Amino acid sequence: MQELNQSSVTEFIFLGFSLSPRTTPLLFSAFLITCVLIILGNGLITILICLDLHLHTPMYFFIGILSVLDLGYTTATVPQMLAHLASQKKTISFARCVAQMYIFLVLGITESWLFAIMSIDRYVAICHPLRYKVIMSPWLCGIMVIFCGLSVISALVYTVFAMRLPYCGPNKINHFCEVPAVLKLACADTLVSDPVDFILGFSVILVPLSLTLVIYVNIFIAIFRICSAQGQLKAFSTCVSHITVVTMFCVPAMVMYMRPSSMASPKEDKKLALFYNVISAFLNPIIYSLWNKDVKRVFLKVTGWGRASE
Repeated sequence: MQELNQSSVTEFIFLGFSLSPRTTPLLFSAFLITCVLIILGNGLITILICLDLHLHTPMYFFIGILSVLDLGYTTATVPQMLAHLASQKKTISFARCVAQMYIFLVLGITESWLFAIMSIDRYVAICHPLRYKVIMSPWLCGIMVIFCGLSVISALVYTVFAMRLPYCGPNKINHFCEVPAVLKLACADTLVSDPVDFILGFSVILVPLSLTLVIYVNIFIAIFRICSAQGQLKAFSTCVSHITVVTMFCVPAMVMYMRPSSMASPKEDKKLALFYNVISAFLNPIIYSLWNKDVKRVFLKVTGWGRASE
C-alpha cells in the first residue's frame, strides 16, 4: 500500500461555487462580468502607465506589475470556473492541476513580496523625499522585481513536494488547485500537510507582511513628525491605497494557509480563496484609480475628456 503515489489519481473533481442548478446562471454571469472588468481595469492601468511619461516612476512601475499579476490570477482561475459552471464535466487532469497550483504559488509569492517592496518605495518617498529618485533608481527597482521573480524557484519546490505525496483516495477539490486544498486529499497524515501549509504561509505571507508592518511603523513615525496637519494628511493619503490592497490580499491568504486543517471549513475556504484570488484583483484597479489623482488625470487626458479642463 505504501507504493501508491500520485498516479493513483488521474484527475480531480471541482465542487465549485454553485449550490444548485438555479444559481448556476447567476454565478456564471457574475463571474463572467467580474472577469471582463478585471481584465479591463488592470489592463487599462497597465496601458496608462506605459503611455504617460509622468507615470514612469517607481511607484507606478510597481503598480503596473501588480496589475499584470492580477491579470494572471484572473486568467488562471476564472475561465476554469466559467467552464465548469457551463458544462456538466467538472474535472481537471492531474497535470493541469499541478500547473494551476504552480501558477498560483508563483503569482502569490511574487505579489506578497511585491507588496513589501511597494512599502519600501513609500518609505523612501515619505522619509527621504529629496533623495527619492536617487535611491529608487531604475537599476534598484529592476533588482527588486528580479528578487520577486525568484518565486518561480520556491513555488517549484512546494509544488514538487505536494505532488510527491500519495493521492489514492478522495479526489474532490473544494475550489481551486491550491496547496492547502490539494494537500487535504493526500493519503498522508495531517502531521505532514499542516507544517507544509504553515511554512508556506510563513515564507509567502507572514515574512513579507511583517516587513511591510515594520516599514509602515517607521512611515507613521515620520508622518507624525510633520508639523502641519495638511502635510500629515498628504503623506498619509499616499499610503492608503497600498495599505488597503495589502490588507485585502494578505489577511484572507494568511488565514487560508496558516490555520490547521482541523479548523478549516469548506464554505469559508471557498469565500477566502475567491476573495484573495478574484475579488482583490477586481478591487485593486478601482482603489488605485479612485484614490489616485495622477491615474485619473492620465485617463482623462488619454480619453480626451480632460482637454476642456486643461
